[in-house]
Amino acid sequence: MRHLLAITLFVMLSAPFAHSGQLPRPDHVVIVIEENHGYSQIMDNRNRASYIHALAKRGLLFTDSHGVTHPSLPNYLALFSGSMQGVSNDSCPHTFNTDNLASSLLHGGFSFVTYSESLPKTGDLGCASGAYQRKHNPASNWQGTRLPAEINQRFADFPRDFSRLPTVSFVIPDQNNDMHDGSFETADQWLKTRIEPYVAWALKHNSLLILTWDEDDFRAENHVATIMVGPMVKPGVSMQRIDHYSVLSTLLDFYGLPALGASRDAEAITGVWKNLDRM
Repeated sequence: MRHLLAITLFVMLSAPFAHSGQLPRPDHVVIVIEENHGYSQIMDNRNRASYIHALAKRGLLFTDSHGVTHPSLPNYLALFSGSMQGVSNDSCPHTFNTDNLASSLLHGGFSFVTYSESLPKTGDLGCASGAYQRKHNPASNWQGTRLPAEINQRFADFPRDFSRLPTVSFVIPDQNNDMHDGSFETADQWLKTRIEPYVAWALKHNSLLILTWDEDDFRAENHVATIMVGPMVKPGVSMQRIDHYSVLSTLLDFYGLPALGASRDAEAITGVWKNLDRM
């Protein structure tokens, strides 16, 4: 018995657990990822009547949020796995066999799904189909190694009963609606129509929305907007510097899961949670 206890204690102390500290545990987290616009473009005062600006006022706006590189794909990989996986461009396809957010959640008894708009069918591994681009769907690169096909679903399968959502999900608008090919106004209306019902529900059901951008408009500072809305969030503005690795660190911390890659060195987001500030 003592031997078993010693082994258990050794495993607990030696495992690369996510950063400790008191954080909320949302029942559901939905992360919506937009494309290729800098903070100043999104938060421009000319857009003050937009849904995105209204969302920022209802929740928490991070004014010092950053992508980690250019172009798109390595940013998605960083957010999903804590590593760019040696990728420096938007090439396709790739297959990886490393730990990631989804595999960590599944191993911990939680759930994960990516909902991609215009994905032809569940589990599809094509590089492109109309306005869908696999480079914006990071989980697909682990499908068949660490992840089952069921985690790679169409946005059409996003449940109307939000209580049926997985623990964590990525929502990937297609290139017509993520500001890559379409306009700010088109993406803004898409969010208002498709995501606002979840936001209204989340505020009453211990759940969280994270709206962020993969990268800015290819500037050195890679300054993007990140907005969080949920009942556990203090509305307002946060000036703490965050990036994709600190968002990943926070997601892992929510559920007590091991840190991944560069998220081991990234501070989880603090000082923004109601009644849960770190001392």
